[in-house]
Amino acid sequence: MIDWTPLWLTFKLAAITTLLLLLISVPLAYWLAYSRRRWKPVVETLVSMPLVLPPTVLGFYLLIAFSPAHTFGAWLDTWLGLRLVFSFEGLVVASLLYSLPFMVHPIQAGLSNLPPSLREAAYVLGKSPRTTLFRVLLPNIKPSLLTGIVLAFAHTIGEFGVVLMIGGNIPGQTKVAAIAVYDAVESMNYPVANTYSLVLFALTFVILLLVYLSNGGYFKSWWP
Repeated sequence: MIDWTPLWLTFKLAAITTLLLLLISVPLAYWLAYSRRRWKPVVETLVSMPLVLPPTVLGFYLLIAFSPAHTFGAWLDTWLGLRLVFSFEGLVVASLLYSLPFMVHPIQAGLSNLPPSLREAAYVLGKSPRTTLFRVLLPNIKPSLLTGIVLAFAHTIGEFGVVLMIGGNIPGQTKVAAIAVYDAVESMNYPVANTYSLVLFALTFVILLLVYLSNGGYFKSWWP
C-alpha cells in the first residue's frame, strides 16, 4: 500500500519554501539589478553557488552548522529553542538556500531588462523606491515572477542530497518523495517507487510546461 505522506511533505515543503523565497528574492533581486557596490559580484557569486555546488556539500556544512554539538547550533537550541538538524524546519532552511538562485535570477533578469526611464519617471513623480518597486516595476515583470515561482517550486520538489543530509529519513517528518523513491528502490519495491516517480514526473512536466507557456506569451491575456 502506498504511503502518500512523503508526497504531502514534499508539496508542503515546496509551497513554504516558494513563499518565503518570494519574500526574500524580490528585494534581493532588486538590489542585484540596480546596485553599483563593489562587492556586488561577491553577493551574486554566493547566490549562484547552489547551481554548481554539489548538494551534499551544502547539506554537509548545514549539518555541521546546525548541529547542537557546534557553536551556532548550540546557540539556536539554547536561546531560540530551534533544533534544525533532522527536522522539517531544517529542510525549509536548506531548501531556501538551495533553491535561492532559481527565484532570484529570473526576477533579477526581468528587472535588469526594464527600460531605465520607467524607474526614473517614477522617481520624478515623487514615488519612493519601495512604491516604485511594487507599483511600477514588478507589475511589468509578471512573466519573470511566474518563472521564478514555478522554478523554485519545481526545484524544491526535486531536492535529494541536501534534504537527506540535513533532514535524514524520518517518516512523517523529513522523508520527502525523493527519499521515498530511493528507499523503495533500495528495498526493490519497484511498484511503490514507480508510483512516487510518476507523480513527481507528471507534476514536474506540468510545472515546466507552465514556464514555457509563460515565456511564450500564452499567459499575457490572463494578467489584468
